[in-house]
Amino acid sequence: MFIIDVTNPLTLLLLLAATVLLIFLGKEIKKPFAPALPLIFFLLLVVMHSVQFMQIPEVNYDEYYSTLLGCITIDLIMIFVTFFGYLWVDDVACKFYKKKSLDNSLDWFWKEV
Repeated sequence: MFIIDVTNPLTLLLLLAATVLLIFLGKEIKKPFAPALPLIFFLLLVVMHSVQFMQIPEVNYDEYYSTLLGCITIDLIMIFVTFFGYLWVDDVACKFYKKKSLDNSLDWFWKEV
């Protein structure tokens, strides 16, 4: 079974660096599609890992179980990070282009903090 193992520290570091760079690229060019790319990627990864988790072979069950559970956890954390990055870049773009944001995406978050 082929698994994109994001629990490997080097892979995790590279994915995190690429995600942060795309978020800041979106901030610099004032376009929210840049942070949407890693968000879509991590959504696809969590779906792929979940399907693989449901089809774990009996041969190496313990090894695949812990690896896939760690991968799904990291995928969900990265979805959380990229979602807030996307909302932040969208807010920056709305202020730059003087467009009215439909729902002031981050105001609900900052009022609670």
